[in-house]
Amino acid sequence: MSPQTHPRFAQPAGDSLRWRFKRNCSITPRQLGLAYLLLSAMSLAVAGYFWFIGVRWILFFTGLELTALAVAFAICARHATNQESIELGPERLVIEQEVAGRVHQVVFNRQGARVAPRQTPTQLIEVCEGKRCVCCGHHIRPHWRDAVAREIRLALQGR
Repeated sequence: MSPQTHPRFAQPAGDSLRWRFKRNCSITPRQLGLAYLLLSAMSLAVAGYFWFIGVRWILFFTGLELTALAVAFAICARHATNQESIELGPERLVIEQEVAGRVHQVVFNRQGARVAPRQTPTQLIEVCEGKRCVCCGHHIRPHWRDAVAREIRLALQGR
């Protein structure tokens, strides 16, 4: 990119540009664990009262409830760190996607990489080189994807 063009979404990193997009999480995994402990304590207190007055099956159903809640919270916490980054260097374009703790990285030659035109507003950003294509932009708001794609396209062209 030329000195007159300042990227809106990218961060300069030496002679590279880096776009980084994270999942929008309203609660961290630690806060989620604390919320689970609080909900468990409340459920067990209510279940304990009913068990004390003679409703013995309540502990079974409380156990089911807490197990289902633990599974749901674990799935949510596992995806809390999902993110994508696109780094454009002098020679290559690197797209790195992290989903549920697994990192997938694709490296393109800068000269052959291109950003495919988007057909619909909800379509992801597609970066291609030859027959290889990677869809990215899962964590970008749909109405910003055109601007991000345009910025990457201009950066690839050296403008």
